[in-house]
Parts: sequence; C-alpha cells; structure tokens
Amino acid sequence: MTTYARRLPRRMPGWAKVVTAFVLVLVVLFAGIRLAVLPGIKDLFGTETHDRSGPALLKSIQDMSRYDAASGNFQVVVDLEKDAKFLPDAIRGTRTLYVGAGTVDAYVDLGAVGDKDVSVDGDRTTATLRLPHARLGRPALDPDRSYAVSKQRGLLDRLGDLFSDNPNGEQAVQKLAVRHIGDAAKDSGLTGRAESNTTEMLQGLLRSLGFKEVHVSYGA
Repeated sequence: MTTYARRLPRRMPGWAKVVTAFVLVLVVLFAGIRLAVLPGIKDLFGTETHDRSGPALLKSIQDMSRYDAASGNFQVVVDLEKDAKFLPDAIRGTRTLYVGAGTVDAYVDLGAVGDKDVSVDGDRTTATLRLPHARLGRPALDPDRSYAVSKQRGLLDRLGDLFSDNPNGEQAVQKLAVRHIGDAAKDSGLTGRAESNTTEMLQGLLRSLGFKEVHVSYGA
C-alpha cells in the first residue's frame, strides 16, 4: 500500500506580508485620491506653497527722459532641437516646443533734445522741434503667457535630470524667443508709430500752451 504524503503549502515570510500589506494600503489610498471616494485624502497628500523669498533690494535708480510712445505685443513658437553626433535621438538629444509671448516698447529720447533743436518765433505762435528717431526697447518676455508645449528627451538626458537640478532648463528657448520677438519688432513699423504718436502728443501739448503751429521732425 502506497502512502502519499500531503504537501503543505509554503507559508509566506513575515517580511513579505508586511511589504504586501504596505503596497495594498498605498494602492487603496491612491485609488481613493483618483476617484475622490475618500474625503480628506486629497488634503492629506496635497502640497502647500510657502514663499520664503527675502526682501527685494534696490540696486540703482535711473532717471528716465524718454517718451514711450508705442508698444507691440508679439508671440512666437520656438522649436529647439539638440542632437548628439553619433547617438540616436532616443538615447541622447532634446527637443523643446515653446510658446513665447512678450512686448517691445518704442520710445523717443527727449533727453537728447538740445537748445538748437527747438526754435520759437518772436510771436510765440510757431514752434519747430527736431527730435531723434524713435528706438526700440529690449523685448520683455511675459512669463504668464509663455509656456513649454512639449519636451522630448533622450534616455541619457532623462537619467541626468533624475540626479541633477536644472533651473535654467528653459533658458535657451527663452533667449531664442526674445531674439525672435526683437527681430519681429524691427519689421513691424513700431518705431514709425512711435514717432507719429510723439508728434501728436507734442502738438497737442504746445497748442494748449498757445502755439498755433507746431512742426516736429526727426533726425540727427
């Protein structure tokens, strides 16, 4: 007569039970957050923002004598790609699609106007002014309207981001956006609009002071 020994199931080690229970708890908690079925869970795992910045320091004061006569709003889509020479893009390389929005001001420097550039007739009814040509200010990127649409990174770049902080990761595309916005402002006719607005402003101001004719020209 053959006797078969009953094989007992292997018992799970104690540490495995602890790990399994911990994983199950995490699954339940995160499922509750996603499905919003557990009240108060979102508050438990939510993040809080604390502004611990120091006070702003005044570095310098500069007197302004220019008249900002026009301002242009611009938007550009920057597509920046960086490739490695001997590696495929999936291994090493980045591509960023960035929408940059900003403004450029056009101004006339009234501080450059000298005594010889202004003449008034004896009856104080006619004034002639010669002003410098309008110039463009530096493009100002608006962080509230600028954003990255997509970022594609190779495997090595992703691994590098895990072990290092890169606060200037978007600096390259931001610089490109500023440059393209500046180039667009040069071809937009913004300086001509600024000179026209400055002429209207001065004519209205001097006529309110009693001048009947006001002639404004631009040049060196």
